Amino acid sequence: MSNLLLFSIPGFIALLIIEVLWTRRRLREGATQLLGYEKRDTFASLSMGVGNVAISAFTTLGAVALWSWGYQHRWLQLGQPQRWWSWVALFFAEDLCYYWFHRSHHGVRLLWAAHVSHHTSQYFNLSTALRQPWLTPITGPIFWLPLALLGYPPPMILTAEAISLIYQFWIHTETVQKLPAPLEWLLNTPSHHRVHHGKNIAYLDRNHAGVLIIWDRLFGTFAEEDARDPVRYGITHDLTTVNPLRIAVHEVVTIAQDLRRARSLRSKLYYLFAPPGWSHDASSRTAAELRRGLAPRPQV
Repeated sequence: MSNLLLFSIPGFIALLIIEVLWTRRRLREGATQLLGYEKRDTFASLSMGVGNVAISAFTTLGAVALWSWGYQHRWLQLGQPQRWWSWVALFFAEDLCYYWFHRSHHGVRLLWAAHVSHHTSQYFNLSTALRQPWLTPITGPIFWLPLALLGYPPPMILTAEAISLIYQFWIHTETVQKLPAPLEWLLNTPSHHRVHHGKNIAYLDRNHAGVLIIWDRLFGTFAEEDARDPVRYGITHDLTTVNPLRIAVHEVVTIAQDLRRARSLRSKLYYLFAPPGWSHDASSRTAAELRRGLAPRPQV
């Protein structure tokens, strides 16, 4: 069951081709709300996806070892594959783990360095879903350890992860505007995920959901897509490269440069663990500061 993602790859490619053809037709008809595809950007996204699969082939071994340790020291025994309720509980628990994984990777600079490559495209289509980071297979597994401690064995955790990631593929699209209101309230949809990929100040660090948008509503990180503020995709300082290696590690390099210019140990720690955008000389702003319009912070 943990190979669900690999089995899904042909379907991903088929849907991507269909979207390419559909958007080309709509753009020829004069559609103005679509960005479509750009060849170099798409190639970079596909290359990132291939690299992620290759890296995950090795890091999954470490994840399974970690979760196996957690399972051996489990507090409960919720993981009963033959029980339907066990899978239902796992669905909600895994989705909550994903929310905190995702939110943490936006809120901690060191983790953001691992995740940011997924946000570097200035296009938003199904190929963007495949622009998977090369470092989150290393930083991510710890966030699913609570599932093992609750008594879920690694194969069940891997299966739940795969289901979540398969779902998230289709929400990377501009071809779907809005779902019926009850679904928009409950699920992570293309509209909600467009917000997540936006660099508009109002959209920064919003909608971290995997499958269920209810976590963002519950924890105060939800934002509605606003037609008066069309989504502009990318990161606040967009990359000009389509080199997959540079896309994958550019923020790690930037952190190293910031650490060299930091004035104190406290500043160095802030550059690693404060939200992205923090700087010792207040030359840049975090997402929260940009939203609040705060004055420059005193130097530390």
